[in-house]
Parts: sequence; C-alpha cells; structure tokens
Amino acid sequence: MIQKARGRKLRFDTVEAVGHLKAKDAKLGALIDRAGAFTLRLSPAPSPFESLLESILYQQLHGKAAATIHRRLREYFGGDDPKPQLLLDTPDEPLRAAGVSGNKIKALRDLAAKTLDGTVPSHAVIGKMSDAEIVERLTEVRGIGPWTVEMLLIFRMGRPDVLPMTDYGVRKGYALTFQRLPKARAIEASDLPKPDVVFKRGLRWAPFRSVASWYLWRACDLAKPAATPAGRSSLQ
Repeated sequence: MIQKARGRKLRFDTVEAVGHLKAKDAKLGALIDRAGAFTLRLSPAPSPFESLLESILYQQLHGKAAATIHRRLREYFGGDDPKPQLLLDTPDEPLRAAGVSGNKIKALRDLAAKTLDGTVPSHAVIGKMSDAEIVERLTEVRGIGPWTVEMLLIFRMGRPDVLPMTDYGVRKGYALTFQRLPKARAIEASDLPKPDVVFKRGLRWAPFRSVASWYLWRACDLAKPAATPAGRSSLQ
C-alpha cells in the first residue's frame, strides 16, 4: 500500500517499511507498537528555492514570528514568494521592513544567485538526484546546513532513507527507546547518544531510516504528559 498524504503520495510502501523495521530491530518494533500507525503527512512541495527561502526565514525564530515575517515578505511581493531575480533586484530596505535580518538577507541573496546559476536545482531536476547529491548541492547555499536539507528530504520530498542523526529529537527518541535512563530527573544533554551511535544502529533500519526517525520523534511525544497528535512533529 502506498500512503496518500495531502493529495500527494509517498513513493514507498509504508506497510513494507514498518514490517522491515520491526523485523530488524525488536526494541524499535516495541516503540512502533506503542506509537501506532505511520501517519507522516508530507508538507506541500514548492520548488527547492521556495523551500529553502522558507527554511532561512524560520531559522532561530519562533514559528509564529517567522510566519509573520514570511507573510510580510509575500505581501510586499504581491502575495507570493519572489522569483530569484526579483529578490536579487530588491533593495535591502523593504526586506528589513518585513523583519528579515541582515544575515538572512545575505543568505536569501545567495540562495537566489545559486538558483539562477543552477547550483540549487529545479523541482524537476532535484527529483532525479540522490539524497547525497541533494545534500551536497543545497549546503553550498549560505546558511543551509545538512539538517535543513534532511528535513526537506523527509517532510517535503518523502525520501524513505534519511537519518538526521544530529537532530535533538532523534537523539532524544533514541535515548528513550534504547538506553536506560534515570527516572528521578529529566533527560540531560549528557544522556543523549553521539550521532555515530545513532548511525551505527541505524544501519539495520535501511532502506527506511526516515520512517525510523519518525518513530523516534514519536518516542519524544509519548514521553510528554500530553502527546502531540500522531503524524505531527515539532518540525512540521
């Protein structure tokens, strides 16, 4: 069965993915049984330029504040994201007036320039690229690191085998699932596994490490007094 998500399809069999993970890792299987069905919902799929523009605007900001800045920016450009050349041709003042910081303006201009020169691929081209190629290309943009690209691969493109091993939620979910933790206090940074520990165990989850990551985020939700609704993470 291929799962539908907001009118778009995940391009892998989610039943097969869950079955594979349960067969390969009993402890992860126990988490899957507690968390329930895999209900990832893909975010809308704009162009890589638009996706990264949004990512840059949202960096280091509360979601509501970032959404306000994004809305103001779109309003200035007539209700939609600007095209790369238009963004390059726009002076700094209206961008600052919308709430975009100086560093983010530089990042947005670099994104626009690298989109025009082909470093940032088009929507049609990126779909034919491997995960590693996408990470290599998109991290050439100022302010875009591997984590940002990994989130795009999972939540925008629905790629099945991405393991964001530096992600705090993935590492916390790993600790909750695979480690013995003290019950007398909250989880501390020292309790979290190193990324290489997550990577090593994650080898058995391939080729469905995105699904495993989703369940590790669910482990964090299950540990909260009131769990986040299924199918949503703090990243969506």
